[in-house]
Order: sequence, then structure tokens, then C-alpha cells
Amino acid sequence: MTRLNRRTFVLGGMVTAGAVVLPSTRAAAAAPYPFKLGVASGEPAADSVVLWTRLAPFPLNADGLGGMPNADVAVDWQVSTSDRFGTLVASGTATARYADAHTVHVVAGGLNPDAEYYYRFRAQGHLSAVGRTRTAPVSGAAGRDLRMAFASCAHYESGYFTAYRRMAEDRPDLVLHLGDYLYEDAATAGSVREHAGGETVSLADYRRRHAQYKADPDLQAAHAVAPWLVVPDDHEVENNYAGTLRSGNSPSLTAAQWTARRTAAYRAYYEHMPLRPAAAPSGGRLGLYRRVRWGQLATFHMLDTRQFRDDQACGDGWQVCAAADAANRTLTGAAQEAWLLDGLAQRAATWDVLGQQVFFARQLNSAGAANMDAWDGYRAARSRIQQGWRDRGVRNPLVLTGDVHQGWANDLKADYANPNSATVGTELVCTSIASGGDGSATTTVPNRATNPHSRFYSERRGYTLTTFSRTQVRADFRVVPYVREHGAAVSTAASFVILDGRPGVQTS
Repeated sequence: MTRLNRRTFVLGGMVTAGAVVLPSTRAAAAAPYPFKLGVASGEPAADSVVLWTRLAPFPLNADGLGGMPNADVAVDWQVSTSDRFGTLVASGTATARYADAHTVHVVAGGLNPDAEYYYRFRAQGHLSAVGRTRTAPVSGAAGRDLRMAFASCAHYESGYFTAYRRMAEDRPDLVLHLGDYLYEDAATAGSVREHAGGETVSLADYRRRHAQYKADPDLQAAHAVAPWLVVPDDHEVENNYAGTLRSGNSPSLTAAQWTARRTAAYRAYYEHMPLRPAAAPSGGRLGLYRRVRWGQLATFHMLDTRQFRDDQACGDGWQVCAAADAANRTLTGAAQEAWLLDGLAQRAATWDVLGQQVFFARQLNSAGAANMDAWDGYRAARSRIQQGWRDRGVRNPLVLTGDVHQGWANDLKADYANPNSATVGTELVCTSIASGGDGSATTTVPNRATNPHSRFYSERRGYTLTTFSRTQVRADFRVVPYVREHGAAVSTAASFVILDGRPGVQTS
């Protein structure tokens, strides 16, 4: 947060090849520090990565504008192979627009494949924190092993984001966030820490809520350590919404007000995430489902299971519901389902990874009921996708999931009613970062008799750390014992491997 003069920002005072001399003004230097929401990167390709920041010297202002004036602001950016920025490999100036809450999305191109970089920003006489990022290998190259962490469900009021800090300390190459990055509910008295303001409804509300989360130093550390691939679930808008439909009417909104709320939430989400321009809001929707290729090692099929889904069958809770088997029900929409199957047919990498939000395997409780908000509420769609990857000869389908605030490892079965049927894929479910509070030490799989394909269960908070190689994926379920206080240490609750050409989880 130190104010830097012109000479300091020119790479430690030495004008080297590729260095950019950045202008400085006394008026700019007098401005309050604007980078209180940190920096982030995402969407790595073989030659580029997205860099993100937002200018917000007063992040919690109720108008959602972060204390910035009604004017656009020039923001300089730099990319280097060193965190000392001795030589620049890319640089430029972007515009933080008032209309976009002074957020910045830079597509930094001309980078080398499978390489590590550092980046930073400068605006109003101040320099941001330094972020670390990396590019993907080129198509057809396996590259190095990939160390990837995935996480979801970070309810601010439930506890501290210690798991994000521990994730950063694990130094992953890539982070997947699978939804519920923030929560929309109003402040609750007596919480570990409280949301600012009431339930989010307006664009100003969502911008302020994103800013409150982004101001958390543990989350900032996780963003700064590696590029992220993100997909939202429901709480980024409203709990359990489905497409254009709400789950109930609380708070009470007219149809027009609900449409405006959803549109505002999508816009704020795009503004605050390191997404490429293709994802920008258009016609009240976001372009979120996409493929990210990690050379010949992995293809990440990032899914959107909210914007195009049919309404939940028989309500959105746990039900015994025959309607969930209707052949025309869809969680992804027909176009996204076809896109997914087309991408799986390409078999471009050793591992085909579905990054998505809600529980994929069958999961029954003791009464035989299933969660209608998950794939169990869209069983024909799940069957089509599982059969689709079998028909297309996909060697290693791996589904990564968030949402449920528990860690799971599941074998995916050709017929869930027959435990002896073929295992056709693998699902790993991360627990929550903070949602649900401290949790407990239990690891007994609930209702194991009705869910024999579930191989592991954990109720602690944390994340899942995976290591992809050409022969296996190793999954370490990383957990912390508490989140209601700062400072918890991390440990590994269990480790599993998935072997190339052998679907299902194996004990490490």
C-alpha cells in the first residue's frame, strides 16, 4: 500500500528492456489507496491470462461504488517473469470505468505456454499487491503435472476464510471455484462476523457484497497465488433459483423486480471475477459454460447448472419424486448438454473434467428421498451424460462438485440401483470454505447401505487439492478443525487416487 513514485515503478529504478515508464502526478498520489480488494487472474490459455482488479478505497460504501468518483480512471498493468519485475514481458494501460464500478479486466497476451508469471497494477499514484499466475501448456503437450485446488461455499457470516489462506500456502497452479462464492442474505446478529446491509437485491447491493468478500485478506491471498476458473451456483443470485424462476417469494418481488435482481447479480458477478469478455452479460444472461484446455493433460468443461435448468421437481427439497425421471427434464439446457457431449467426443486430453456445482451421483437418505436441487432431480439428464461419455469412449471422466458443505468421493455407476453395475466415472465433492460453521470430525458415510458407491465423507471445512499426471489424479481432502476463530492449521482427512483408464476412487 506504499505510494510509489515514477522511478520506483520503473522496475526498482532501473529502466530495463521492456520496461514501461509510467507517468506520475502529485494530484494522483494524493488519492486514497484504491486496491483494497486485491488482485486476481483467471482463464489461463497457452498464450494469455485474464488479470483483474477493482479500484475501491472505501469498499463498504452503501452505494456500491467503493468511494470512487464519477469518472473513468487509467490503470497501468505489468506482467513479468519475476516478482521483482526486473524485465517486463507485457504491459499496458486499461480503463477502470465508473459504469463498471471501476473494475478492470485485462487479457494479457503474448505469453509463453506452461509458464509462471507475476503481475501488478498501478493507479492514482499507488501500486497494487503482486499476483502470481501461469499459462496452460499448448495443445498436444502434456506439460508438467498440474496441482489444482477446488473449493466452494464461503459464507462470510459462518466463519473466517482460513481455508483460503491454507489453500494459498499449498501453492496450487490453478484454482477452480464451483459456486456460492458469496451469499445474498442480510446481516444476522450474533454471527461470527456480519454481512454489511440487508439482503442483496439491487446492483449496488451486489457490488457492495462482492467488495466485502473481496476485502477479506485470506480470500485475497488465494486469488493472488494462482489463476482461477469460476462458475456461480445459486447464492450469487438467490437461494435455489432455477433459470428464470424463484424458490418462493422472499423477499417479495414482482416479476419485473426479480428479473432486475437476477440481471444485477449477473452483472456484479462478471464485474468481480477474472472472466474473459465472452462471459460478459448480454440479454440478461452470462456466457459461463466454456472449455479450458490444459494441453494434453486435462480439459476442463466448466458447466452452468443454474441459468438454463428446469424448475426443481416436487419442490426444491428432499423428496421421493417420480417426476424427476421425466425424459425431457434438463439441468443444463439442451444447447449446453449438446455442447458438453461434443466436447467430450473430442477426447483431447487424458482427463476430461466437468467443473460444476451440484451433487452428481445418486444420493438417497434413509427414507429413500433425494435432493431435487441436485442431479437426482434431473435423473434422465444425468443418464444421458453418463451414457454419452461411455458412447464416445471418454477414458477418464471426472466430475468435480461443490454446494453441499461436505467432502465426498463417489464412484459413478451405470445403474445406481445395482451396486454391481459398471463404474463409469468418478466424482469428487469439495466441502465448504466456511458455510456450515466448524462442522464435526465424523467421516462415516451417511446411509452407506443405500449409497454404496460413496467411498468417503467429511464434515470439516476446507478444500480439495488435486495433482494431475498422465497416469493418475491424486486427491487430498484438506480440512481445518474450526472456522469460528482465526488461525486453524490444515490437515489431510483422506487421500485417494484415480488411475488412468480405471474409473472410480482408489485408496492412496
